[in-house]
Amino acid sequence: MTAGRTAPLADAVGHGSAEPDATGRGASGRPDATVRGAGVGTLAVLAASVLWGTTGTAATFAPEVGPLAIGAAAMGIGGLLQAAVAGRVIAAHAAVLRARAGLVLLGAAAVAVYPLAFYTSMRLAGVAVGTVVSLGSAPLAAALVERLVDRRRLSRRWLAGAAVGLLGMVLLCAAQALGGGHGADVPGAASPAGALGGVLLGLLAGATYALYSWVAHRLMQGGVPSRAAMGAVFGVGGVLLLPVLAVTGGALVASWGNAAVGAYMALVPMFTGYVLFGWGLARVPVSTATTLTLLEPAVAAVLAVLVVGERLPLAGWAGVGLVVVCLGVLSVPARSAGRAERRLHARRRLPWTP
Repeated sequence: MTAGRTAPLADAVGHGSAEPDATGRGASGRPDATVRGAGVGTLAVLAASVLWGTTGTAATFAPEVGPLAIGAAAMGIGGLLQAAVAGRVIAAHAAVLRARAGLVLLGAAAVAVYPLAFYTSMRLAGVAVGTVVSLGSAPLAAALVERLVDRRRLSRRWLAGAAVGLLGMVLLCAAQALGGGHGADVPGAASPAGALGGVLLGLLAGATYALYSWVAHRLMQGGVPSRAAMGAVFGVGGVLLLPVLAVTGGALVASWGNAAVGAYMALVPMFTGYVLFGWGLARVPVSTATTLTLLEPAVAAVLAVLVVGERLPLAGWAGVGLVVVCLGVLSVPARSAGRAERRLHARRRLPWTP
């Protein structure tokens, strides 16, 4: 693995030969473009996380629709829309994508498994716990993949931020399990076996989420624009989900309310959210992007309290606060990267094509 692939690509958006100094400014005295790119990428990932945080609450408005149908509709239709919108870009890079067909299929399989595990986890363990476990485990899975496959070092800053964020996740999960309550429309949540099954499925969701994020990022490293990479991976994943939707999706068309929930899930959090996530993923490392999405379970927990009627004890609110601290640590662009690393970032720009 070359150094160009192992270095984090968080700030890889600038061109030019002017080297930034330790303050993050180039020879011209203007703020370094790499820092600006990382900041914009961070904002895109956070915006996607807010949209994703609404999915669990939205699903409760169609309680008669099973989690498999919700997941297949949301990710399946959303993925096909991504592929359709990015069709011209995908066609322009078809040769590269065909050469990496195995990688695309790996990511697509992860895309297909993720929503089925994620929404079933929330149905069994509750909106807050299911989301917390799924998203809280993703940064560790992403870091493990990057460390083992890409040989990428994890910065002290990431380790500190991830530790604080994961502590917040533990507090949220413990608060829900020990002192919180689940909405009456969450079947199986009161059963210890159901809760355990939800947690295990949440871990599976976190692993597959990290895997398809890593696949998309690897395709971008190979010169595929983020729209084409995300469109290809999610488009094939959407095709894989169509049989599940055909078997389980009858309840989605049983009423206008159910159809509206399915349309919202596909168009807003899945389509729009993943477009934003792909745009940000071209500018931040996978481990950083998945850690930033710890905002999603915090949003989900707050909405579960305010809208669904779940209870969140004081320890849970403390967990939400720690997640916010984690996001603060990771969201402020680092301004002290070495010159050699910034030169490498400038050479390894990941393209985003309109």
